[in-house]
Amino acid sequence: MRIRRVVIVGGGTAGWMSAALLTKVLGTGLSITLIESDEIGTVGVGEATIPPIQVFNQAIGMNEADFVKATGGTFKLGIEFENWGGLGDRYMHAFGTIGRPLGLTPFHNFWLRARQAGRADAGSLWNYSFNYQAASRDRYARLDRIPNSPLEGIVEAYHFDAGLYARFLRQGSEAGGVKRIEGMIMGVNRDGENGFIRSVTLKSGETVEGDLFIDCSGFRALLIGEALGVGYEDWTRWLPCDRAIAVPAENGPRLRPYTQSIAHKAGWQWRIPLQHRAGNGHVFSSNHMSEDEAAAILMGNLEGKPLADPRTIRFRTGRRATFWEKNCVSVGLSSGFLEPLESTSIHLIQTSIVRLVQMFPDLNFAAANIAEYNAQVGFEYERVRDFIILHYHLNRRTDSAFWTACREMAVPESLTHRLDLFRQTGRIFRENNELFSEVAWLQVMVGQGLMPESFTPLADKLSDDQLGRYLADLRQIIDANAGRLPGHREAVARLIASAV
Repeated sequence: MRIRRVVIVGGGTAGWMSAALLTKVLGTGLSITLIESDEIGTVGVGEATIPPIQVFNQAIGMNEADFVKATGGTFKLGIEFENWGGLGDRYMHAFGTIGRPLGLTPFHNFWLRARQAGRADAGSLWNYSFNYQAASRDRYARLDRIPNSPLEGIVEAYHFDAGLYARFLRQGSEAGGVKRIEGMIMGVNRDGENGFIRSVTLKSGETVEGDLFIDCSGFRALLIGEALGVGYEDWTRWLPCDRAIAVPAENGPRLRPYTQSIAHKAGWQWRIPLQHRAGNGHVFSSNHMSEDEAAAILMGNLEGKPLADPRTIRFRTGRRATFWEKNCVSVGLSSGFLEPLESTSIHLIQTSIVRLVQMFPDLNFAAANIAEYNAQVGFEYERVRDFIILHYHLNRRTDSAFWTACREMAVPESLTHRLDLFRQTGRIFRENNELFSEVAWLQVMVGQGLMPESFTPLADKLSDDQLGRYLADLRQIIDANAGRLPGHREAVARLIASAV
């Protein structure tokens, strides 16, 4: 028996991304109802994304120019980290490739060989990143490959206003047949025999029935947590920050095509440039810093005038014990929370709803299907968790108790193994199609000072002269072509001028 009625509880980015994909992919014969209340606000700080957002936007038929114009969007080529390894240090997790592998040998092994040999021409790892060289010049263009070369071009994501993105998705979803109900849920009604959710009751007295319920109710987790009692696995011991203070501000003089992450005494600050403003926030540990001090640090490090009063968001890092329970699937903050250090919040919404589409149930709700979904989502959360822990753990700062504690804490075994393997051999392996690639791990580990003791013997297949020419050719191609790209501000203006 096919599912005919899907009820999405909560709007915002999670709710409307869910509605948009479901109606596009499974809309025929499926009734989709979204319930949200204007009385309940959204967290709304998810303004930076990673490249897979393009796949989602394309899947729902979104026009890029219309989307960028409607959301105040800009392009994002990576995330710059300042003060994370040590005070004054700066590096970028740039999207895309670094260098070019030769056969079975990843590029960074050739760079390590040159560096360990003391070659002055080895230079910085980021000399071989086209995305970094473009970003550092505030340049951008849609470019799949560098002309007249075998090298990959620009790999981009977006910065955008999350509230405007939800509004844009809502327009398309309602046009596609999604029914929106304004109202606050006062009760969840469950089947007396199997415990499944059968309906929700609104403040108005209206009852909305469904076969499948999607919980997009944010931190409250109205269905998965309150109604079904699914527990929460706390990861505060590894990720001690539990507050964020956010404030919009006028843009600074540059329109950077990258996100900034600036580490402070007990946390870090984000800067996200949009067309019409900049998103700013300070993520911090309340055990190491007061809200007043955190707010003062944030307000003292804005590049433009604030456009509103700062607001505090309280959170607890972690994940649900299960993400799919009975006939309810949690999406977004109801599933868990990982601070936005690597811009994964919207991505985790995306992959949750994509997996639901791929594993869409019938009325039997097969237990094996639900178990597979929970295993896949759980693995993704844990690997993203490890990547975020990496930034904190791999610091050399001695200026505060916070950073000392982060460096000295015991980390998950999965992360310990990865660090040991890279330290001893220079090897990085991507496991089970996890989100972050080998190049992503490489940049954070090298950027924060972890240099391998060795590299693969495969890198010795080039002579010294061949190695020098290989590295020089890569640097020359990347540098010359990055310098020819148009400015980021110009690229955004040109795109939105083509919008309908």
